[in-house]
Amino acid sequence: MNLGVTGKLGGYYLAEQYRKNAAADKNGGVSFAELAAAKAAGQPKVPGMSFKDMWQARFPGAYYHVMDGSAISQGAWDRNDFPFERFFSDHVDESILNWTPSGAEPPAGNSEVQSRWSSMAGKKAVIVPPALDEKMKNNPELAKRVMADVENFIATYPATPGCSYLIEVDENGGISKYRVTSPGQITVSSSEFVDARRAREAKHAEYERLAEEAALKRKLMEQETDERYYQTSITKKAVSIAAYEAAGILK
Repeated sequence: MNLGVTGKLGGYYLAEQYRKNAAADKNGGVSFAELAAAKAAGQPKVPGMSFKDMWQARFPGAYYHVMDGSAISQGAWDRNDFPFERFFSDHVDESILNWTPSGAEPPAGNSEVQSRWSSMAGKKAVIVPPALDEKMKNNPELAKRVMADVENFIATYPATPGCSYLIEVDENGGISKYRVTSPGQITVSSSEFVDARRAREAKHAEYERLAEEAALKRKLMEQETDERYYQTSITKKAVSIAAYEAAGILK
């Protein structure tokens, strides 16, 4: 199917198509990535949709923030008084990255806490580090993968209707922290989730270390091959000269 859509109308059409397919049977539906690919295929001069475009087309009204969310400690992130509602707006002051509590943590049943949680019902926001945002601009496939992971998290998370989602991704595109909130309760990224993220980071670091070692070994082998070739060439040349001298050619 050739969508052949452009501009704002095209973005609206893609979003509508995706919502219709998402409501249909999953086996017969078309994924957002496929719709984006179809759009790009129909217009080869138009670059693929950015992660921000996909995120806000899939979840209209969702917020997108480029900042280093890893600066927010897990302890601050988990608190009932952490001002996560600031992320559900178009602009967020980066001072939130250094937020510290001013007193004892209020209980979940606190009326002010409940009021804040209720005001965020149904909203979604994602925090993307600058390095990843830049990488995804130059790598549409990476953007699609990150979008698929985030969308799958929201689709499979056992939340009640009307929940708000605040998701932070790391520089590799993995979900590093989250807050899922519904009126009356909140679920934050658990210690198991954090441990799993750290395990992924350690595995990634180990992979990079092994890749560097493999690259170094290849370089050393290439150098050894070059040296052997050079030595062989010198030896052959010396033998040839000796043979010529023995035959009286070079006398």
